[in-house]
Amino acid sequence: MKNEKKLRSAEWFGGSGKMGFVHRSWLRNQGYPDDYFQGRPVIGVCNTWSELTPCNGHLREFAEIVKRGVAEAGGFPLEFPVTSLGETIMKPTTMLFRNLASMDVEESIRANPLDGVVLLTGCDKTTPSTLMGACSVDLPTIVVPGGPMLNGWFRGERIGSGSFNWIIKEKQKTQDFSDEDLHEAEICAARSSGHCMTMGTASTMACMVEALGLTLPGAAAIPAVDSRKKVMAQLSGRRIVEMVKEDLTLSKLLVREAFENAIIANAAVGGSTNFIIHLLAIAGRIGVKLSLEDFDKLGSAIPLLVNLKPSGTYLMEDFFYAGGLPVVLKELHPYLHNDVLTVNGRSLGENNTEVPCYNDKVIAARDRPFQKEAGIAVLRGNLCADGAVIKPSAASPELMKHRGRAVVFESIEDYHQRIDDPDLEIDESCVIVLQGVGPKGYPGMPEVGNVDLPVKLLQKGVKDMVRISDGRMSGTAAGTVVLHVSPESAAGGTLALVQNGDMIELDVKNRRLHLDVSEQELQKRRAAWTSPAPLASRGYVKFYIDHVQQAHLGADLDILTGCSGSVVTRDLH
Repeated sequence: MKNEKKLRSAEWFGGSGKMGFVHRSWLRNQGYPDDYFQGRPVIGVCNTWSELTPCNGHLREFAEIVKRGVAEAGGFPLEFPVTSLGETIMKPTTMLFRNLASMDVEESIRANPLDGVVLLTGCDKTTPSTLMGACSVDLPTIVVPGGPMLNGWFRGERIGSGSFNWIIKEKQKTQDFSDEDLHEAEICAARSSGHCMTMGTASTMACMVEALGLTLPGAAAIPAVDSRKKVMAQLSGRRIVEMVKEDLTLSKLLVREAFENAIIANAAVGGSTNFIIHLLAIAGRIGVKLSLEDFDKLGSAIPLLVNLKPSGTYLMEDFFYAGGLPVVLKELHPYLHNDVLTVNGRSLGENNTEVPCYNDKVIAARDRPFQKEAGIAVLRGNLCADGAVIKPSAASPELMKHRGRAVVFESIEDYHQRIDDPDLEIDESCVIVLQGVGPKGYPGMPEVGNVDLPVKLLQKGVKDMVRISDGRMSGTAAGTVVLHVSPESAAGGTLALVQNGDMIELDVKNRRLHLDVSEQELQKRRAAWTSPAPLASRGYVKFYIDHVQQAHLGADLDILTGCSGSVVTRDLH
């Protein structure tokens, strides 16, 4: 294919004077021949591999496979590392560092002689952070999702990495689950390379980028250890070279209609609520107007077509064998913008036409869905002036309309200290309210919204209660959990003013979340409220607290929204 546009990398490698010498000479110590510097598209392989990120532990090998594809297509592959975010290890929460990782990606791409980028992703935040950074530079970019683990099996039943975490307390306190039982389950839950195999946030993010048109068709569900994942990686390496020649940049793919497609697809797969906060941030980087209401308006009436934990029975390996996301996108044809362009140069509709379903127990037809209306509901009311969210497919139907007495915890430490106190005045009709876990307050907005129930209620057989917080919830979790309350309590939102004994009304059908306290009383409480002291006085965390936006804006840093482009105006000598 004829290259009609001057390569960006030529600004580094194409000169005949001192700077051309400098840029080429030091790279030659790696043994690159002359033709690598003479018009080959330079492809950056952005690798989130880290031994501290177990979900991405196989990406070192995948980088070599991608580079092989790049070289086959006539490109010059150069791998570079970026901050990797291991969901299961990093404290206090990887969400605190998502924006930092995006800055790393953005500046690494812009500062170096790259014409196109391959993003190697996997664990939850590694997908949105790398994509956010790439959007702010806007080069041709393709995503290679690392893939889910194989199904976990425990005593003859599927066990989902992540989803099982949230029932451990219940099993220990009500089912005599021993330390030996827990050890066996621990070994069974994560038995291969890859990210969580439930429809948690990592799988949701993989489906998101495929629905956005940023992966080759079918990439999202292929297990990490399946040889077809390696084929997909190699073909992606080939394809990015052609994308550079076609000047197929992210801004040409990530149009408003692509974001609408992703919202619809997320509803149909029963995806994580974290999808909202990440897609809003990505839209803010690429310059597409997207609001919290779009997720409700576009997604709340979409049928649930995928029967995966935590909203269903199966796991990602089963989803792949049933046909994967292409089957879902085919079923969603009447709802989607099928003419939207994708990374392979074809439209979304063209990519997902001839895709049979091999197991209707895992993927349902749209006229026989597992749930008639899924998606995510956006709530409004005096408790959440800028919105809050709940995932109906993961909630208890009988609690979707509920009025209960608030039991308030001022912090996660307060919760841990008191939740199992036998003298705590709480029953199954109460509403658990957790303050201080929002973007500024924690800081970083951790996945603690689905807090465990009190032992004394678990022992009574109580499985679910209404829980409300300004934090997030793991995509692997379930329950009637109201999340992302905005403004958060640390910013002076009404959530900070809730007191023990206040009555709270939840009405998901009518999208209402109301604190039954008079405005006069709320004004009195607000006048007496004092802002909590910031939990950091220096470094990135202080910077984050000073600049992070609220959840309804995607919790990006205010100075990072938008796109700075790829131009670098000054040289290093």
